[in-house]
Parts: sequence; structure tokens; C-alpha cells
Amino acid sequence: MPETADEALDLLQQAIAIEPHSAAAHAAIAFCHEVRYIRGGLLEDDKRTALRHARIAIATGGDDATALAGAAFVIGILERDYDNAFNAFDRALALSPSSALALSFSAIVHAWAGDTAIAIEQAEQSLRLSPYGSLLFTPYVGLAYAHFFAGRFDEAALSASRAAQANPQFSIPWVLRTASLANLGRGEETQASAQRLRELWPSFTIREYLGSNFTSPERLAMFDEALRLAGLPEG
Repeated sequence: MPETADEALDLLQQAIAIEPHSAAAHAAIAFCHEVRYIRGGLLEDDKRTALRHARIAIATGGDDATALAGAAFVIGILERDYDNAFNAFDRALALSPSSALALSFSAIVHAWAGDTAIAIEQAEQSLRLSPYGSLLFTPYVGLAYAHFFAGRFDEAALSASRAAQANPQFSIPWVLRTASLANLGRGEETQASAQRLRELWPSFTIREYLGSNFTSPERLAMFDEALRLAGLPEG
């Protein structure tokens, strides 16, 4: 959430003061500003700052697969620049073919781009490589997006539940779970999931969640319809 991103940014600014060309630090700064943008009011300054640091990370991160993957994710979500994002993911995976993080981030962006088969393949490969990692929720998020956009709402709800179990404080799995359950007509579970989402993200509105335009208008409309069905505030 934005509050903890702010705490991280205080430390990351110290890091780039010491090493201005650290791709890892620039990628992490980009990621923090992406969090502030998506879940902190869609402020354009956060978006510009996130993209600027993501581009620096890609330009300087020739030997850092994690930095390249993180920066690619930011470009994918904030700019829908899928070509440059996938190029950076390809570079990351060429450096580190067994990077579960790069595979899971790439899976999420592939799902947003509508490449659901590739997204599922990469997310499942990430899970095989790191079945107990600290970022286990990430490939499950990729699976949830891919199954949701493919209309497989049972599988999407299950993947979102597993993502939430792996990281109970992360709000996005609860968005995915709520939307999937709403489309399945499972009313009581939908309302319980929506309540947990509001606890984690008190300011949540459908407008804010969809406002970054992270995927096509058609796929955004799928979420809009499902989240309205769940009774979440429009904003």
C-alpha cells in the first residue's frame, strides 16, 4: 500500500544517493511509485516518476534480471507498452532463465495483453521453480488474471484465493477473487471477499482500480461489470 511504499522510498532515495546508477534501486523506486499511483489516487506525478525510474532501470540493468523484470512490469501496467515490456522480460530471462520473479511478472503482463496461454505457462513454470518462495502470490495473481480473462472464473477464484493465502495483506488478489465469485453467482462468498478487500484497501473504488488502463477496454469492461455486480463503490 502507499504508506509502506513511502517508507521504502525513504531508504531507496538514500541508496541512489550512494549509487546513482543502481538499476535495482531505480526499479524498486519505479515499483513504489506504481503502488502509489494505482492505490493512492492515480496522481500523474507518481505515474511519471515511476516510468522515469523504470526506463533508467532498463537502460542501466543489462546484467540485473530482477531490475529488468520489475521495470518491465511497471511499464506494462502504467503505459501498456507491451513491446518494450516483453523485450525487457526477454532480456531478464536470457540472463536468468530460472528467475521465478521474471516469469511471474511476465505472466501477469501477458495476461493483461490477452496472451492467456503464455501467461498460464509462465506462471506455472514460476511455481515449479519456486513453490515456497516469498513472492509465491505473484504467479497466482498471473493465473487469476489469465483465467478471468479467459472466462474460467472457477479457476480464477481458486488462483486468487491461493494468492491471498500466500500474501494475506495484498489487496489485488481480493479484487480478483471478488470479481470471479461475482461472475459465478456465489453471493455470500462474494460479499465476504468484498468486505476483506475494503478492509485492506479502504479507499477502493472501481474507477481507481481500472483507472490505470492496464489492459484493453474490453477486458477492463469485464472487471467493471463483475465489480459492480459485487456491489463495490464505483467512485
